[in-house]
Amino acid sequence: MKKHLAEFIGTYIMVFCGTGAVVIDEQVHTVTHVGVAVTFGLVVMSMIYALGNISGAHMNPAVSIAFTLARRFPLRMLAPYIVSQLSGATLASLTLKYLFPGNRDLGWTVPSGSNGQSFILELILTFILMLVIINVATGSKEQGMFAGLAIGGVVLFEALFAGPICGASMNPARSFGPALITGNMGTLWIYLLAPIAGAALAVFCWNYLFKTQVI
Repeated sequence: MKKHLAEFIGTYIMVFCGTGAVVIDEQVHTVTHVGVAVTFGLVVMSMIYALGNISGAHMNPAVSIAFTLARRFPLRMLAPYIVSQLSGATLASLTLKYLFPGNRDLGWTVPSGSNGQSFILELILTFILMLVIINVATGSKEQGMFAGLAIGGVVLFEALFAGPICGASMNPARSFGPALITGNMGTLWIYLLAPIAGAALAVFCWNYLFKTQVI
């Protein structure tokens, strides 16, 4: 239960701060796109250092699924982790809805171009993110002093360059909460399927690169 609670809290804080930065920027126009990207990177890094030793601080169903595929996370814990993550994200969006009742999107992710373009972008972005995660962290706890810095840095630079096009979600939970609370579910499938596919592909690539000996 401690692990599940840690995932709930970590995902709540990540979505509250990250999408909260989007909501506040829409209201005061001072946070800027760069500020939103920095907020996401810093909050992910902070939660890894705060909660990584308890649950691994996945805060992302795609990451949990990928660790399971890599056999670095027990299958029996996968469903409770995903439920905890989605619940944390949903409560974060509910909190923002209460605080900013006039905001209609709550920082939801939506393609600015075609659905196919955003799907491919989200897949590639999550592939890069998971390739870094699986090399600096384990399924149950963060590994080393620089794991949080590396993972947070990837979230930051990917959000910086790709955020204006696809939202740079890389995380089904991050997109699920705002979409559910606002009812903007039309393109949610992109942000559920593409990150899972990208993270899974990263595991297969990692298995080949690091577990196959070249003769």
